[in-house]
Amino acid sequence: MLVVMPTYNERANLEPVVAGILAHPFTRVLIVDDGSPDGTGALADALAVRHSGRVKAMHRTGPRGLGRSYIDGLRHAITSGADTICQMDADLSHDPSALPELAAALQHYDLVIGSRYLNGAISVVNWPLHRIMLSAFANRYIRAVTGLSPRDCTSAYRAWRCSLLAQLPLQHARTSGYAFLPEMLVEAVRLGGRVGEVPILFVERRAGASKLSLHVLLESLLVPWLVVLRGGRVRRADRPRRG
Repeated sequence: MLVVMPTYNERANLEPVVAGILAHPFTRVLIVDDGSPDGTGALADALAVRHSGRVKAMHRTGPRGLGRSYIDGLRHAITSGADTICQMDADLSHDPSALPELAAALQHYDLVIGSRYLNGAISVVNWPLHRIMLSAFANRYIRAVTGLSPRDCTSAYRAWRCSLLAQLPLQHARTSGYAFLPEMLVEAVRLGGRVGEVPILFVERRAGASKLSLHVLLESLLVPWLVVLRGGRVRRADRPRRG
């Protein structure tokens, strides 16, 4: 499994998260640094030398954004020969210990979401109440507008079969921020991808600053409607089962 991990000013978190990923012998890591001014890119290069063959660093130039980083990283991953590809955050909010469960679920699904909202539970740590309410509203809003059925449409912790990921129109994504996540989920379902969810515990970042901004929030409100206008709501027959 190739783990694609975008970074921007994550120097304090990068070493421990890479160590956690590499603790699983079936993993490799692609660090996609978005021109971090704090030296994250240089540390990524050092880790690539230290773990030659298992860690690679990609240095992006041009406009920044989570969606753009994922597009570049996932397109590279598709050509790498990996059968399965995982995407995850670099701030230790996504626990690398969940990787085996995500990988195992790909035996039954084409896309597996590490979900914070399964079985009526909210599995987050150190989030203030307003952040929980914002996330819950965002997921309800996205499901209502698009017709998606997964409980956590905005989770960035995802494992893919490369056969599905390679069909996604990554180059035509409308978004540069977090709205990239539900946009690509809609496209995966439209392609007939089998989507499952497994529970994870999401822990708020320990170091560094959140990348959430007003622009990101406004984009997240607008993009679901643009996705629907482009191809319509997800039809009931297309909706995936939840794991």
